[in-house]
Amino acid sequence: MEIERDIIRLIEAQGPLTGAEVLEAMDRDILLLWRSCKLSRKLSIRTIGPRYLRLDCRIDGFARLSPSILREFLTYSVIGLAVDPDATLRKAEKIRSHIEEVTRSKSELAYAIITAAVERFENSALVHQQAAILIAGDIVYNMAHDVPRPERSTGRLVNGSDMDIVVVVDDLFPKRLIPALDEIIYQEKQRILMTPHLREEIDYVVKDMSRVRKQMRFDAFRHMVACKILQEGTLLYGSETLFGAIKGMLREEGVTERLLTLEDQARMFRRNAERELLQRDPEELGEACRELFYPTEESEEFE
Repeated sequence: MEIERDIIRLIEAQGPLTGAEVLEAMDRDILLLWRSCKLSRKLSIRTIGPRYLRLDCRIDGFARLSPSILREFLTYSVIGLAVDPDATLRKAEKIRSHIEEVTRSKSELAYAIITAAVERFENSALVHQQAAILIAGDIVYNMAHDVPRPERSTGRLVNGSDMDIVVVVDDLFPKRLIPALDEIIYQEKQRILMTPHLREEIDYVVKDMSRVRKQMRFDAFRHMVACKILQEGTLLYGSETLFGAIKGMLREEGVTERLLTLEDQARMFRRNAERELLQRDPEELGEACRELFYPTEESEEFE
């Protein structure tokens, strides 16, 4: 295949490359590049990091994996020559180290942002005692990236992975203060989005336990997304007691088990999607098949 030969020549000249570097050098259809790398016996692909559950309302059963096939190829895969696996491994370890540094930096920034917001809140002690602030998304899987992408509401370019933050307040938290807490976090969100040397995106939601209990019913797509984010989230700030109670509810209501089942379904969906994309003639791949390749945003909880 012509594309395969061109990729091999490129790697012989430059050494192992990420999918994004191959795309930049060759400027060919990305799906065809991915197919050529996957089907070649002379090339090898080393993928960095785990795959994890993402919910997508466009597909039957809702369950797919993240990173998407496209994002995994561009950002988390290293393409090398099959005859030189050591070179591919060295490149992969370099990329892994960078991803870990990006993840650490974004996690520290998220903590600093929330700390600043709480310090401006009229009763910061309430947040310490009666709120659990979770961080979720790429960061908790040590998979944050810094590839520029447009932010949804403004179109401004931001630095890669967003920071998904969920603020849950307990039943004793004064309801009149919830909008004030929301507004302060929103102001911090806008500040870091507009600051030129930061340009980071926060997706966040503030909710009380009555809303969490409703979402635990797991009876609508939005509720499923909310529960998935609570399940994967780790405590960034606030009450460990409330955080533990939320995790306990997920187990007791059977949500954790249902999410594990969905993850199994997602892995099967991914295997079938890759098989179809690799086995079918590229010219026969319609829009529905191509959608298997591209990512989707899990934004329902933060709208």
